[in-house]
Amino acid sequence: MLDLLIGAAVAVGVGRYIIKGYSATGVLMVGGLLLLIVSVLMGKNILPAAAVSTGWGPTNIIEYVKYLLMNRGGDLGMMIMVLCGFAAYMTHIGANDVVIKLVSKPLQVVNSPYILMIVAYFIACLMSLAVSSATGLGVLLMATLFPVMVNVGISRGAAAAICASPAAIILAPTSGDVVIAAEASNIALKEFAFSLTLPISIVAIIAMAIAHFFWQRYLDRKEDIKSEILDVKEITTNAPKFYAILPFLPIIGVLLFDGKPFGSFLGMDFLKGIVLPELHIVTIIVGCIILSAIIEFVRGFDGKKVYAGLDVCYRGMADAFATVVMLLVAAGVFAQGLSTVGFISGLIDLAQSFGSGAIIMMIALVIITMLAAMTTGSGNAPFYAFVELIPRLAQQMGINPAYLVIPMLQASNLGRTMSPVSGVVVAVAGMAKISPFEVVKRTSVPVLVGLLVVIIATELMVPVVL
Repeated sequence: MLDLLIGAAVAVGVGRYIIKGYSATGVLMVGGLLLLIVSVLMGKNILPAAAVSTGWGPTNIIEYVKYLLMNRGGDLGMMIMVLCGFAAYMTHIGANDVVIKLVSKPLQVVNSPYILMIVAYFIACLMSLAVSSATGLGVLLMATLFPVMVNVGISRGAAAAICASPAAIILAPTSGDVVIAAEASNIALKEFAFSLTLPISIVAIIAMAIAHFFWQRYLDRKEDIKSEILDVKEITTNAPKFYAILPFLPIIGVLLFDGKPFGSFLGMDFLKGIVLPELHIVTIIVGCIILSAIIEFVRGFDGKKVYAGLDVCYRGMADAFATVVMLLVAAGVFAQGLSTVGFISGLIDLAQSFGSGAIIMMIALVIITMLAAMTTGSGNAPFYAFVELIPRLAQQMGINPAYLVIPMLQASNLGRTMSPVSGVVVAVAGMAKISPFEVVKRTSVPVLVGLLVVIIATELMVPVVL
């Protein structure tokens, strides 16, 4: 219980100072280091298995910061920097302006930017089938859909919330979480994914889309944010119309270069013999930047201009490291501190102390899993920790393990979307240049609606007893 109280106290303190306007990066880093110091004093190991211990607790704290800098700066951080550089380059060459001009025409008929926002949300949810990483998907959407949404009248907060929330509900039937959940439920993956999880996910996504529409519109009106569509007459660009496809090349690339038969994606049997290689998203983005630069050169045969444009791309990458990547490192230190101090194990003990009623146990596990995800910023860690309890609890209570697993599975991802220290929220907030708490405020109601729908749908669609 002491571990739980220490973690909760530091989490509250971190939230308080961030709300007061202190640098989120600095506050999270200090909070995380404090938790790691406490963990070392308690004699606990603070390094993950992949990191090599220095042999001394105090220096292990610094070693973990170095580990995160190299890990997140070299993998996730590089992806974020390259995507931010790509977004800056698209703005520089006028490709985003062309998209805005084209999109604004049908929007004038619809006369509601919030309709476009919901369409963007559904597109983003479908993208989660191709991009498994919540943070990776959020950054990809920020580099592609976010500029379009903002420039057609959607507020920055609302647009950021749309980019942060597609991975809140698991849609991919073969994701790692679903595989583990199926094993814990002792149900075949196909039946668990398609017969149980997917229908609940679809209903929850529709409910969240409706909630987004009304909640974002309410906040915009409350904060007196005017949804004014940019006057396309004010946009002056010499970029040709076909440039409108360039900002979306990363999305096309992710869908095509997935290592699967080409025909299966297009629905054309005669093309199924063509298999495109599976490429990392950074590889795809670098290719998109090179292709865009070549097109720019062919248009004007001005190498000096092309190189100057690429400098804009590089500066965008540097800005992303300072504003987004370092914030991710700080959030990682804080999350590790919460884990090593015993916060997760404390929540597990709390879960086991609840009553034996099926619905009570299900709701208790959902709440605790969601709280763990919100405080640690991880969707996987709380679920992986709690899912080990399910077979034993289900056997003791004589109930269907899937009845407990499915809501927990969704709650862990929903909780991550409401965490101001989660990678996806931090990355989206950094790229949108708003506070992580603003993003959380924007996602809170849709997430809670989604959670309620998941609980109700589980009660209606999943048998309590096999």
